Amino acid sequence: MSDARARLIPHRRWVIKIGSSLVTAQGRGLDHAAIADWSAQIAALVEQGIEVVLVSSGAVAEGMARLGLSRRPELLHQLQATAAVGQMGLVRAWEHAFQGHGLKAAQILMTHEDVANRQRYLNARGTFLQLLEYGVVPVVNENDTVAIDEIRLGDNDTLGALTVNLIEADLLVILTDQAGLFEADPRLQPDARLIHEADLADARLVGMAGGSKGTLGRGGMKTKLNAAQIAARSGAATVIAHGRAPSALLQIARGAEIGTLLKPAQTPMAARKRWIAGQLQVRGTLHLDAGAARVLSANDGRSLLPVGVTAVEGGFDRGDLVRCLAPDGVEVARGLVNYDADEARRILGARGHEVMTRLGYAGEPELVHRDNLVVVQH
Repeated sequence: MSDARARLIPHRRWVIKIGSSLVTAQGRGLDHAAIADWSAQIAALVEQGIEVVLVSSGAVAEGMARLGLSRRPELLHQLQATAAVGQMGLVRAWEHAFQGHGLKAAQILMTHEDVANRQRYLNARGTFLQLLEYGVVPVVNENDTVAIDEIRLGDNDTLGALTVNLIEADLLVILTDQAGLFEADPRLQPDARLIHEADLADARLVGMAGGSKGTLGRGGMKTKLNAAQIAARSGAATVIAHGRAPSALLQIARGAEIGTLLKPAQTPMAARKRWIAGQLQVRGTLHLDAGAARVLSANDGRSLLPVGVTAVEGGFDRGDLVRCLAPDGVEVARGLVNYDADEARRILGARGHEVMTRLGYAGEPELVHRDNLVVVQH
């Protein structure tokens, strides 16, 4: 057992994500035998004192099976209707499986708005923590029935990672139909080597992660790697493992070398900054000069001042999320802006004493305050 695997053993709050191809046996309807097996493993984890939040895909895939559809719907209203049908079966299956082990389950459906709005974010956190205190297993899914592109989280790998940040979990476990992350796509290169452990700071990981080739889910290895990077914001490690491996969850709990362990490489962010970093809908762009980009990249707690901004894109309001680009177009930071787009344009390049003159009133000296600014890790 490696030292990194051994450090997983005392982790006491897990988020477990199980993908559509596993839950629905590649689209042939819910795999109740597999759900029963995972439920038994989760019950054993709970018996060990581990708090578990389950993120389960499968609503659309189950809806397809129930409606006799051979292809994933493309039109929004068809997709939402299919999800509505499938969600009924999905939550009933998990509830029934957990009841067999004396566990209660709760359904939580989320959209990006639940993450983006600070009050809703805190309310969701309170609900999760209370459910865990009650000994309930929350079963989470994206609310596909009402989600549109503007409020979509995108995939349940991302949802699982954001849930890790929300409840400050210790570990994200992603169960998939692959043994883990390989040096190359094993479907194209059968001799590709499995990566047992890696630091998320390793730039080579991005090139190793392939996309999704399935029709049921929206996430491939790239989304899982991105999810691991999101989970790392709160200091959590991520394990990507094959969901059909015997007792996969219990093996992870014992520190066994199963799947790929992705280790966080950064210091955990403060709670408010994790919330900011979790915002997925960027409303505008601030272009920085070389000096401002260098200062922000240093990550030493500096605010973004108008003097370092050369151009503004988008139509954003005060408090919206904007990204900050270096002269070469690389994103160096993102944050909540103190001015709307028109005001930001009026104070481009302004020094502190010039802001009031240009606006006609005394505004904030910072375009983005350091407390509302998150440096992007590369």
